[in-house]
Amino acid sequence: MTLAGTHIERQSFGATPEGKPAEIFTLSGEGGLTVRITNYAGAIVSILAPDRAGRKADVLLGFASLPDYVADDSYQGALIGRYGNRIAKGQFTLEGRTYTLARNNGENHLHGGPRGFHRAIWEPRVKEGAGGAALELTYVSQDGEEGYPGTLTARVVYSLEGAAGLRIDYTATTDKTTVVNLTNHAYFNLAGEGSGDVLGHEMQIEADQFTPVDKTLIPTGELRSVRGTPLDFSKPMPIGARISDPDEQIAIGAGYDHNFVLRGPTGTLRLAARVVEPKSGRVLEVLTTEPGIQFYSGNFLLGGPKGKAGKPYDRRTGFCLEAEHFPDSPNKTGFPPVVLKPGETYRQTTVYRFTTAP
Repeated sequence: MTLAGTHIERQSFGATPEGKPAEIFTLSGEGGLTVRITNYAGAIVSILAPDRAGRKADVLLGFASLPDYVADDSYQGALIGRYGNRIAKGQFTLEGRTYTLARNNGENHLHGGPRGFHRAIWEPRVKEGAGGAALELTYVSQDGEEGYPGTLTARVVYSLEGAAGLRIDYTATTDKTTVVNLTNHAYFNLAGEGSGDVLGHEMQIEADQFTPVDKTLIPTGELRSVRGTPLDFSKPMPIGARISDPDEQIAIGAGYDHNFVLRGPTGTLRLAARVVEPKSGRVLEVLTTEPGIQFYSGNFLLGGPKGKAGKPYDRRTGFCLEAEHFPDSPNKTGFPPVVLKPGETYRQTTVYRFTTAP
């Protein structure tokens, strides 16, 4: 439950090029975690977390100003929708009708399209409850937006949980049958943003299988064992230990950019991944109700706007753990379904929990 004493401050964060005002919200609680979120893209802007000596650092990549978020094309900290990850050739068929989406990642559709949820101003509301305050963001995606059917109303609640957890609760409803797969695209560096690459971080993923991809990063439909592959993170392994392996899957992704099939039942909040930064002792645990998690090692970070520390984010200076359904599920009948119908409610919960190791 939300930690008692959670407090939220809100400030202006400027305006978009279209003149829409944005705000930034600072969540702080008795557990010591401080999180800043903007309603532009619903993006997490910063997370201050202590190391083993109690020294705090910002462990999230991001920017100091709204114009940098507008200029960014790497989805820094953003809420992703209507469909996170890739859809093959920008098409899917639903109830006998074929829908055509933007092809914004080669020949494929990525992260809801060029004007997806990551370009939206979300309607904010600070909710007060017995456990303190929480930030609710709402976005109404109109029928036909980016090619998707149905008017989809998405709500995302950010709250602080326990001593050092950021909880994200997603819900969505629709007035017409559609597909939906929401996630957050936070990039982490547990040594502190702007401190260099993440190759020494030790990654563990609670998965025995992954979904191999073709040369355009679309899943083939196979569920393949991680055993004997450089994608085996069933035990802690430095991200950089096998990132240059000649394995075909690593070559296709220029590193890690793969969906892992999580153990345990979908809909149950359980541990999905654990990451340790040995020098600082910071630990990130990701818990989710989703069937999969996309591990992306920041292979295509190529500078762009300077980060909060005044340095550009170069290749592999951050990693993502995107809790979600599998890529291209609308075109893969064997994958967990992503169809949402009128009268139903889409639900997803992910928790980022920060602790320290000795």
